[in-house]
Amino acid sequence: MTEFFLDKRLSSNTVQALDLPVSRVLVMDDARFPWLVLVPRRPHLTEIFDVTPTDRVMLTEEVVLASEKLKALTGCHKINVANLGNVVPQLHIHVIARNPGDAAWPGPVWGQGAAVPYEPRALEAFVDAVVKMF
Repeated sequence: MTEFFLDKRLSSNTVQALDLPVSRVLVMDDARFPWLVLVPRRPHLTEIFDVTPTDRVMLTEEVVLASEKLKALTGCHKINVANLGNVVPQLHIHVIARNPGDAAWPGPVWGQGAAVPYEPRALEAFVDAVVKMF
């Protein structure tokens, strides 16, 4: 069996928070938006239909759980969930806390300026909060 690996483009701008039964939960290093990325820990997945039916149900539940927890943690107005894969083909699902007046509101976060990395202590605190929320 081939081992799971995280695409370098995902690992270069995220921090690993924790592993759920199916997915790895990453925190995007962009202080403008509280942002999680869930990556199924299975090799060679690019599309949602590549995931086995059982894992797909679990993955959906993990996305719902991450969405609920992120909304509770941040008190945000809206949660955006997206699966694009045009730049990074490895299957990954974005869960993003959004608020009126944020750097991209009301549009999508993609293509809206450059990421603003967290200060190291703020990133560590956010990752710790994400871990604790699960």
